[in-house]
Amino acid sequence: MASMCDSPVDDIEDMVTSHDPTPHERQSARSNIVPRPRKHKLQPGAEELQTDSVIPGTQKIWVRTWGCSHNSSDGEYMAGQLAASGYKITENPSDADLWLLNSCTVKNPAEDHFRNSIKKAQEQNKKVVLAGCVPQAQPRSDYLKELSIIGVQQIDRVVEVVDEAIKGHSVRLLGQKKEKGKRLGGARLDLPKIRKNPLIEIISINTGCLNACTYCKTKHARGDLASYPIEELVERARQSFQEGVCEIWLTSEDTGAYGRDIGTDLPSLLWELVKEIPEGAMLRLGMTNPPYILEHLEEMGRVLQHPRVYSFLHVPVQSASDSVLMDMKREYCVADFTRVVDFLKDRVPGITIATDIICGFPGETDEDFEQTMELVRQYRFPSLFINQFYPRPGTPAAKMEQVPAHVKKHRTKALSALFHSYNPYDHKIGERQHVLVTEESFDSQHYVAHNKFYEQVLVPKKPEFKGKMIEVDIYEAGKHYMKGRPVEDAQVFTPSIAQPLQKGQVSGLPQELKVTHQNGACASVASSALVGRSWRFDADGLKLLSLGLALAAVIVALVIEKLH
Repeated sequence: MASMCDSPVDDIEDMVTSHDPTPHERQSARSNIVPRPRKHKLQPGAEELQTDSVIPGTQKIWVRTWGCSHNSSDGEYMAGQLAASGYKITENPSDADLWLLNSCTVKNPAEDHFRNSIKKAQEQNKKVVLAGCVPQAQPRSDYLKELSIIGVQQIDRVVEVVDEAIKGHSVRLLGQKKEKGKRLGGARLDLPKIRKNPLIEIISINTGCLNACTYCKTKHARGDLASYPIEELVERARQSFQEGVCEIWLTSEDTGAYGRDIGTDLPSLLWELVKEIPEGAMLRLGMTNPPYILEHLEEMGRVLQHPRVYSFLHVPVQSASDSVLMDMKREYCVADFTRVVDFLKDRVPGITIATDIICGFPGETDEDFEQTMELVRQYRFPSLFINQFYPRPGTPAAKMEQVPAHVKKHRTKALSALFHSYNPYDHKIGERQHVLVTEESFDSQHYVAHNKFYEQVLVPKKPEFKGKMIEVDIYEAGKHYMKGRPVEDAQVFTPSIAQPLQKGQVSGLPQELKVTHQNGACASVASSALVGRSWRFDADGLKLLSLGLALAAVIVALVIEKLH
């Protein structure tokens, strides 16, 4: 949903099983990684760096993520593991020793930003590790040569890859994880994590998808559908609330397809999750494609009415022409989409339906585009993601006959003009609403809250409102937001069952191992550098930590004795 706070509305990969190695075994397994020495251009007269003298784990890392909320969650997990390992996570790229660039492959501009960031890092002599969908989908690209890559299914091994990159080696981990021949959903959900917003937990419920749209490059990276078990997702939500989170986002390439590979479905998951949501906290469901939500309309209508679930659903239509949808291989027709929207609007009064539209898909005629315009006129979507078509290399759509660039541009402008011709919130001026305050606005002048329909409401920037459910009177409305005035003497409700983590604090660690990173400064657990840093923080990990601390104590005692 376009917003003044610039937060994404649409929507880690590497499930670790009981058969995975222990931390000690994983440390030993590094001998199986065959690094390729990277040739550095030295300044005249400079002494050549001896890689064995570089001690990984003490450097500063800048993490940059592009794309969807699934990608954002991946970035949070990678930052958390690196911080737990001793690295300092900094928000200042110029201070960093290494840039971890987490890419998105949906559009050409996103990949262009990624490519430019690599070039900029190299110009500044920064070490680089690449992650996300671009290197996973096209690892042989010329501009990725000799650079370290961590695959979307391998992010639980980011520490190993960064370690090797810090030492000047080039390492690539791009494999797919399987168990008994079945592809796993992704990274363990209990890995250390640094939430960008300590009040919001992003949970990937599945990765990959069932369909293979002709324009989509993400499928090349994320692969086929693989879902997490319900009990693991419920436990992750429970842990998040115990760390002060008050809002959960469920995300994936297609949340509606959840569970089809493991014998369950999305409503079953949602009913289990709502049992864990504290009063006043909220759950937001991510993007779902029409074919899969159609199977559960009755049940989804009931779930979306639940007081702790936002009455909001992101259902991409992409085009209102059946012929274009067929060429896109979307596996539904326009009537399927309108059936979903009409049903939910009837059963969930006030529901917000967000949708996506691609302008200028190959073969789209003027008549096809006019049908899309008419759909928008009919439904006046309050949240509309308008995308000019970009042919992605290696996709079937890239080989189709393209619509001329000037036509695509004209259609994109025409649809944007139609979207901006109506104000969806004017009729809500004067309403009294309960809103959950979770973040700061993009202009830093207000706090951002959302009402039951996930509509953005700007409220006064008072610290006592952050992370709270408050009551407001709507007095102003814009295209993408409303403004609310707090009701005098109204109760300010705290939904969190625990004090939220500080910004930069690592989630998922035992309390004594919490690490806080602010402005590049690190207050980390003592002697963390003495133990194996590929921690799992299970029983084996705690034994390893105890052994490291004991060893440190013995060394200190011997040194003191020798000094005396």
